[in-house]
Amino acid sequence: MDPVLAEMGDHLADAMKILEIYGLMLLSNMLLCSSGQDMVTILQLVQNLMHDEEDKLVHRRMQCVGEQGHMALLGHSLAAYISVLDKDRLRKVTTRILSDTTLWLCRLFRYESGSVYFHDDDREGLLKVCRLIINARYEDYATEGFTMLSFRHPVIYHSAACRPGLGQHLCSQLGLPLSTLCCVPCNTMFGSQHQMDVALLDKLMREDLESGKLPLLLIANAGTPGAGHTDKLGRLKELCVQYNVWLHVEGFNLATLALSPVSSMIMAATKSDSMTLTPGPWLGLPAVPAATLYRHEDPALSLAAGLTSSHPVEKLRALPLWLSLQYLGHDGIVERIRHASQLVRTALRRVRCWERVEDDLSSPVVVFRFSPDSSSGNFFPCYTLCSRGVCVCVCCQLGERLARLVPASGVDVVELEDEGVCVRFNPIMTAAVLGTQEADVMALSERLMELLPSLSCTLRSRQDFREEVFQHAVLSYVEDLNWAGLGALRYEPRRTDLDEGRRHQQMEKINSDLLKKLKELDTDLDFSTGPEFGEERNCVFIGMVPEDIDVAVLVETIASIGRELEESGKLLENMTEVVRKGILEAEEQLRRANEEKLIEEGVLRQIPLVGSVVNWFSPFQSSVKGRTFDLAAGGNGRTVLNQEAACASSRCSPRVSFTGQKAFRRPAMSTDSYSETSSVCHLDESYRDTVPQPPGERVEGDVAEVPQMSPPPKLELEVSEEEASAWTVQRVPEGEEGESPASIR
Repeated sequence: MDPVLAEMGDHLADAMKILEIYGLMLLSNMLLCSSGQDMVTILQLVQNLMHDEEDKLVHRRMQCVGEQGHMALLGHSLAAYISVLDKDRLRKVTTRILSDTTLWLCRLFRYESGSVYFHDDDREGLLKVCRLIINARYEDYATEGFTMLSFRHPVIYHSAACRPGLGQHLCSQLGLPLSTLCCVPCNTMFGSQHQMDVALLDKLMREDLESGKLPLLLIANAGTPGAGHTDKLGRLKELCVQYNVWLHVEGFNLATLALSPVSSMIMAATKSDSMTLTPGPWLGLPAVPAATLYRHEDPALSLAAGLTSSHPVEKLRALPLWLSLQYLGHDGIVERIRHASQLVRTALRRVRCWERVEDDLSSPVVVFRFSPDSSSGNFFPCYTLCSRGVCVCVCCQLGERLARLVPASGVDVVELEDEGVCVRFNPIMTAAVLGTQEADVMALSERLMELLPSLSCTLRSRQDFREEVFQHAVLSYVEDLNWAGLGALRYEPRRTDLDEGRRHQQMEKINSDLLKKLKELDTDLDFSTGPEFGEERNCVFIGMVPEDIDVAVLVETIASIGRELEESGKLLENMTEVVRKGILEAEEQLRRANEEKLIEEGVLRQIPLVGSVVNWFSPFQSSVKGRTFDLAAGGNGRTVLNQEAACASSRCSPRVSFTGQKAFRRPAMSTDSYSETSSVCHLDESYRDTVPQPPGERVEGDVAEVPQMSPPPKLELEVSEEEASAWTVQRVPEGEEGESPASIR
């Protein structure tokens, strides 16, 4: 066998052994320890799972767990202890906990004579209600099953603004076809465009009854998931009574039922047949169940639907909420909900250009987006603006920046069907969880007003940036509608003597170096490679820009730096080629010199010992001279570089820089002089549009003197003897070691 292949096989076998050992180590960590582990080790493992290394690099928004939160967490531990009691004691405790929690919730949210079903998934309560309605409307359903549904097809109505996927979830869990669902559009002609069309719903129900179908359930919203709009619950209840349809209401606006006074629009929810509450986020309680309040007189049907249970342990779901409600008390609960409503009023008062259609208490949420056409502040309610392409990206970036700058505000980005992407401030769902205070709302409005000029200027400057890029042949404009900044460009090399592969590599290297140099400049601009999962590559993306940005100077500087990088790369290639050829030539000269030496000295002088004796009797003076090679391109004895290539060795700054002023900014009117440290390095581009001044004269405003520029002179690169010694390849005869080599020109 080939020894090389044998050696490779040995290395592969060793590698497989290492991988096998490493795999066994990982498997041992996954397997259950046979001897058990102590409490400290287990808790340390849990801590490592909760806080990994990534948490140190990425800041994550954490929930504010107060004392009421600790009571809720304590409830889960107590439930485990209570479950081991004897049956009689357990039944007594669970009955007391369930009855107390039901009474408190019904009184808090003004729902008289109601029962409560506690569940972890906020959709599970509606699912149980659907089972209850089917058992109630189809008398023989318990014995005949789904064959009863074939006689009269059931219909479930829901708004077009309800939670996405809610109807599909109900059908999949109940085994109903999707044709059971009937989506009711929102108003298009009269009334709010975000409420269910009551007249159209009336027509749909009447047509379904005439066609032999059975309307079962209507799902209404008291606060849509996106913008917090509330349907006309009073009119909807009248229709449900008329057609014998069950009315279910859900939404975070139901939290305002605990306040006083309550708007009539929300108060109508108390007349519904069932409604789902989520007190956890409203009150800042972690891991507490949601509650579905309902009214039904037949306990047997409720048991068949799963709304009640004969197992006492299942009733312990209410224990965390039972403890937390007692800890907060009635006043504490109302105060937290009122605090969220007050935060909305504070936000509206701080930013007066926000306008609302609905009452504050009926919709404790603010949804807005950016509009470049607004002259009174650029922010209006989302439903007063029309969709604009790039504004979608701007709104996304605005929401992300506000959430990063003021994390306690809880703002997020939401996409609505008609309005597009908007920024949402919903304190009823986030204030108690994050501990939002009025100071956070004030900070949010201040950050918003600070970002507003930059957003407006960026959108105004996008077209100017595009036109400026087209003015430079070496730059190409990159169209990316998913980028919310100024824009993107790509530097394309001017060399045509390269094949496609080498040209692509050169373009990739130049744009990468260009991005690094732009990031090193003293500027407030954000230069990046663009979105993480974007399609464009080898580009320079420019983010938000300030109001005083000079787009022309920015693009001109980028083009100049790109040309300098290209010239420096070309110079390096030429230098490398010259050195390579020089080394080959020197090696050839040394080879010839050795041959000439052999001919002159003879063969005897090359033999060891014999050569020494011959040299002693007949000394021989070598005539071999030192050899050098020239770095000059073309062999003229000196390298000639133009001014642009010479400037590439130093980092170039923008054309004009004032003292204490960032790059690419327009000069202020009060500026009296240029900075002494500013450099004028782009001689081929910087003075293209500059009017030359006669020597000795001053520009108005005490501007530093700009001499009249002539065509860029040729520079000669002179190399000293010490520097040349590093590049000299020569053979120095014996006895002439002290002589210095000739300098290289």
